[in-house]
Amino acid sequence: ISSSSSRASPTVLCRYSPRSTFREAYLVKREAQENEKEEARTIKIRNFRELEVWKLGKRIVLDVYRVTKNFPKEEMYGLVVQMRRAAVSIPSNVAEGFNRKHNPEYRQLLYVALGSCAELETQIEVAHDLGLLSVGDRDEVLERLDHESRMLRNLIKRL
Repeated sequence: ISSSSSRASPTVLCRYSPRSTFREAYLVKREAQENEKEEARTIKIRNFRELEVWKLGKRIVLDVYRVTKNFPKEEMYGLVVQMRRAAVSIPSNVAEGFNRKHNPEYRQLLYVALGSCAELETQIEVAHDLGLLSVGDRDEVLERLDHESRMLRNLIKRL
């Protein structure tokens, strides 16, 4: 780094010129950072199993099956079936949408998955109000559902 006068900007060596200014060096660095971000955004996902939103959805399914396994027998064909179907619908619609050829179809199936999140959230609240679900289990599943819903909304925005 050197400067010829107190008002002149110091020079920095960079890839464009041996006498580039700090401003030019900054722009080069900024361009490189933007290129890295663009490369990170364009990572090609080849299979729906690589999607974090699908993985979390599958985790929610496992949680719902775990918390509903001790529900009373009279709920086996009522609330239990509805909760399990809504839970399974979330990662299933993500997977189906991913394998569609066009983004509008994918987006529509993501909206269906988002609707299933709201449906399951309601059913979890009802199960808790009926005394079938503990506060800890309710909060755990609701926290994951909230995260899943945010991930789905973000994915929809990016399509």
